[in-house]
Amino acid sequence: MKAAIIFGSKSDTDKMRGAAKCFKEFGVEYEAYVLSAHRVPERLVEVLKDLEERGFEAIVAGAGLAAHLPGVIASKTTLPVIGVPLEAALDGMDALLSIVQMPKSIPVATVGINNSYNGAMVAVQILSVKYPEIKEKLVNFRKEMKENFLRDNGEVVEL
Repeated sequence: MKAAIIFGSKSDTDKMRGAAKCFKEFGVEYEAYVLSAHRVPERLVEVLKDLEERGFEAIVAGAGLAAHLPGVIASKTTLPVIGVPLEAALDGMDALLSIVQMPKSIPVATVGINNSYNGAMVAVQILSVKYPEIKEKLVNFRKEMKENFLRDNGEVVEL
């Protein structure tokens, strides 16, 4: 089980670390790339072909401003693509709208602005359909999340 993290600018590295954190927590092997749909489209296509040939199963793609990267990736592969809009201008709303408004038949699953952890979580959920060990980790993660929430918030709150 392998996934890729791709984003368009080195300056977005910190914003995309959440995806790596999630993949590490669930034991998903990943590789991360800085590639631009506009500056190096040929290299992007080469990497996508290589990822497919090596059995990668999902891509988390972060982009800001025009935010074309997730959509371009989706147009070049049949792997599931999860788009992470990154804040660069207009508080990230421009990127969010760009990623979520894909044309019919070329979808990009889209998460919240700067939420690369959730981008990887969508990939984990996709992988859990095929891999029982990921499914088990996901079920345990959710159970622990609920227990922690109830422990920390289950009582009457005084305001």
